[in-house]
Amino acid sequence: MTNVDQFKQIAHNLALLYEKKNNAYGNSFGDTFQRLGIISAVTRISDKYNRLCNLATHPDIDNLGESIEDTLMDLASYSIMTLMELNKQKRKQ
Repeated sequence: MTNVDQFKQIAHNLALLYEKKNNAYGNSFGDTFQRLGIISAVTRISDKYNRLCNLATHPDIDNLGESIEDTLMDLASYSIMTLMELNKQKRKQ
């Protein structure tokens, strides 16, 4: 599998995960972003970054069942959702 193929597969899996979580939780990220702005996205991304750092330095603390891979997928999702919200703001202007 080429790097491009692997990237596409991860992006596809990310889209499936986004759809699953959005169906379960609604658009809570977008709603919060609309109320609080970019700082809401920075906060969620920072939380996941801190979790990643903790998992990387203390792999034995994964007592919540959230792996490094899960955390990286969440980080990617939050980044993409932030871009989506910024694009919405630009379209409104």
